[in-house]
Amino acid sequence: MIGTGTLINVITVLVGGTVGILLGTRLPERMRETIMHGLGLLTTIIGIQLSFETEQILIVLASLLLGGIAGEWLRIEGRINQLGLWLERKTSRDNDRPAPDETQDVFRSGASRFSHAFLTASLLFCVGPMTILGSIQDGLSGDYTLLAVKAVMDGFAALAFASTLGPGVLFSALTVLVYQGALTLGAGLASAVLSDPMVAEMTATGGALMLALGLGLLEIKRIRAGNLLPAIVVAPIIVALVK
Repeated sequence: MIGTGTLINVITVLVGGTVGILLGTRLPERMRETIMHGLGLLTTIIGIQLSFETEQILIVLASLLLGGIAGEWLRIEGRINQLGLWLERKTSRDNDRPAPDETQDVFRSGASRFSHAFLTASLLFCVGPMTILGSIQDGLSGDYTLLAVKAVMDGFAALAFASTLGPGVLFSALTVLVYQGALTLGAGLASAVLSDPMVAEMTATGGALMLALGLGLLEIKRIRAGNLLPAIVVAPIIVALVK
């Protein structure tokens, strides 16, 4: 079973995103821009807070470097961008739109706005200690309290994101379903394998990724956060090797 908490989270993202899309067309451009910058500030603050969970900053550094190399080699962000564009073409009436190059800037290209929304929301909803700990707790004991709290937060975030970024946010619910669902199903194995130091370094590394998202939303610096995703997997491996 995927888990009650994950199902609640998926529903809140869909509901919040739908409301945001309906409101988006009624909001002035200046207001939507301010909302986007507000989300960027909040994402940056959360990223900084999570980054302080580390007990050894060198582990986070090594995770980002090795994860970034792996991500660039695998071209993860380009593939996620292509997936978002494929979903956009399948759900849009404008099916004749040519597919842009996978390396184009999803933060600035109007053609890739859907992919930007999908990638940003997916990372935001799936990075953080509440996702990992809540999913494990739900899988082991059936207690979905932590995920329910996260679901409410994600619902409001989806509303705000969808009002500015559009329907791509709705498809991040698929990412939540697959990622959190997998964690819940594998809760027994995860709890046996992941120690507290591993979770701490995963959380801190995830915080760095959220900080990268925040800088992009604030239009300060475009960082290929998708290509840094392997760092979250590298972090606990490094902890296992050095501790």
